[in-house]
Amino acid sequence: MKRSACLNTLALAALGMASTFSASAQDAIPLMDFYTVDQRYYRNVETHPEIEWPTLTFAPGQTVSFDRLYKEEDGRKLHVDVFGPPEEARNAQAVILVHGGAWRSGNKSHMFLLANLLAQRGYTIFTPEYRLSAEAPYPTGLVDLNDLIVWVKDNAEEFLIDPAAVSIAGGSSGGHMAALLGFSSGETLFRSDAGDDTSLAAIIDMDGVLDFRTDLALQYENRAGANSGVALWVGGAYETATDLWVEASPVVHLSEDAPPTLIISSGNPRFTEGHLSVEAWLTARDIPYEFYSYEDMFHTFWLFEPYASEVADRIDGFLERAVTAATEQRVVQPSRFCFR
Repeated sequence: MKRSACLNTLALAALGMASTFSASAQDAIPLMDFYTVDQRYYRNVETHPEIEWPTLTFAPGQTVSFDRLYKEEDGRKLHVDVFGPPEEARNAQAVILVHGGAWRSGNKSHMFLLANLLAQRGYTIFTPEYRLSAEAPYPTGLVDLNDLIVWVKDNAEEFLIDPAAVSIAGGSSGGHMAALLGFSSGETLFRSDAGDDTSLAAIIDMDGVLDFRTDLALQYENRAGANSGVALWVGGAYETATDLWVEASPVVHLSEDAPPTLIISSGNPRFTEGHLSVEAWLTARDIPYEFYSYEDMFHTFWLFEPYASEVADRIDGFLERAVTAATEQRVVQPSRFCFR
């Protein structure tokens, strides 16, 4: 009986400890796993048997630093993985890769394949976690990512990058967020501190919506009303939260200082709705802009080979044309920046 009483006491104590732990910000993170790599693989492999399960093969000299703490707020810790290039390939540029998942799901590991491929091409790649809508509403995740931009720039010397050569890329909702942060980078809207430097060298949007206001966008993004991905993020359907849907549309934030932009489309126009407005704005101001579209490709093509390598090549080529020349000019001027 004594042994039983002792075990009961320990069990109650364990339950109390579990209750205490679950109450912490870090242990109470909601898990929404409807958007996973395996779900996307099995959804698409029958119609696209050429896709391959994501597998990372590293080149000599590559490094990966997992779960670097970039932000802590009210007990919630946010981490980023850093993929370093081989020394001989290093180009002093950084790319932040934002995972998708309808603003509600997804994981930073989804971008590991593309991160690895870009690192092999000379880039230092950052794959962050950020707070999703099930945990915190709009614009929390955007603020998190801007704080990451600041953290990356503050640690540029450690990572051997040019702080003026930090670009952002993303897929699906992550592509939307990348474009929104890039086009609004001169504003204080999504900053923790108004004085933060959140400027970006370039934007790469893979199948991310650019304008929520159009008929085509609303047909899909507002189809479920208050239960749509955007609505669950901003706090209401388009009819009840119109101002926030407009504010969250990247095209609304286009400015004279908009970064060079690459848009890669699956070929389904709903996912890059608004790209013609972006094209018109940027090309009228001689800001580098490129648009590439597959024909009838599945959404989330960047998660799998052979398409991940194609995407990496397109990103590399675009950044070479839009960012590299300016980066090299800064590197040879030690008074401005030099990592050698």
